[in-house]
Amino acid sequence: MGVTADIVRSLRRGPRQVMREHLARGPQEARALAFLMIGCLLVWIAQWPRLLQEAAANRLMDPPGAAFDQLAGTALFGWLMIVPLLFYFLAFVAHQVTRLAGGGTQPWSARLGLFWAWLAASPLALLSGMARALTGGTVAANLTGILWIAVFAGFWVVCHQEAARKGQIRAA
Repeated sequence: MGVTADIVRSLRRGPRQVMREHLARGPQEARALAFLMIGCLLVWIAQWPRLLQEAAANRLMDPPGAAFDQLAGTALFGWLMIVPLLFYFLAFVAHQVTRLAGGGTQPWSARLGLFWAWLAASPLALLSGMARALTGGTVAANLTGILWIAVFAGFWVVCHQEAARKGQIRAA
């Protein structure tokens, strides 16, 4: 199935079955990296309403729109260069913690679980950005952001558990 259909299935029924299917395809680092980068790109797009609001508050820039361009460029660098490095570090830490707990992990399956959880939850980041665009920085926008992070965390736990249960996480 396509990635979009997998995201919909993960959001509707949970990511467990989808994660099983991705693990069954074997270690493909390019696929895992694509999941991470697409998820980061979607989250960057979800940030545009906030960036537009900040640019509008800072009208000192010439020509018009330069403030948004600078903010969006900086955010793009952060989401596509810095955040992926942080995610690789986070996957490494998860791999080490699981290994120290006696389970042992393959680094690729720890990365796949984290990166898939991030991509599968990214539509909720878009929802959060839309709520911010429609309501400003209100409680509704904050609640959708909290929902997004909670779903991401839950997906990550389930994906990591599924990899461990299926025996895909073994000592490296």
